[in-house]
Amino acid sequence: MPTESVNTMAFDPHTFERLSQAYQRLDHRDLGQAWHLLEAMHVLGQTRLVPHARSHWYMLRLAWQTRNLSELSGQLLRLLLVPFGHLFGRLPLGNTGRAYISAFQPMAVAPELWTTIRQFQSPPDR
Repeated sequence: MPTESVNTMAFDPHTFERLSQAYQRLDHRDLGQAWHLLEAMHVLGQTRLVPHARSHWYMLRLAWQTRNLSELSGQLLRLLLVPFGHLFGRLPLGNTGRAYISAFQPMAVAPELWTTIRQFQSPPDR
């Protein structure tokens, strides 16, 4: 399955906000879609300190709500690491931010995450 580099899409605060709003409106009983939106937010926002931390904060809250202890501890660790990653320029681009993936592992972005990110983009100005 083809993948794209995270470097092909610049951070867009409007797209990030649309993803965040979609996540907040979502019925969180649909855990698959909830995590998918959070992963898309993380991939898009990880090059900016506040959006990056915010995506992990949402992940931490969802892990708490679902009593997922491994995800909860993983998100706590990631929230602590976010400022250091930005300070030292050590961000694993493309990483989805989930606890079952190393916090230090760069990844190619899965096509379904790109599709979701593009779905929330503004149409180009004409």
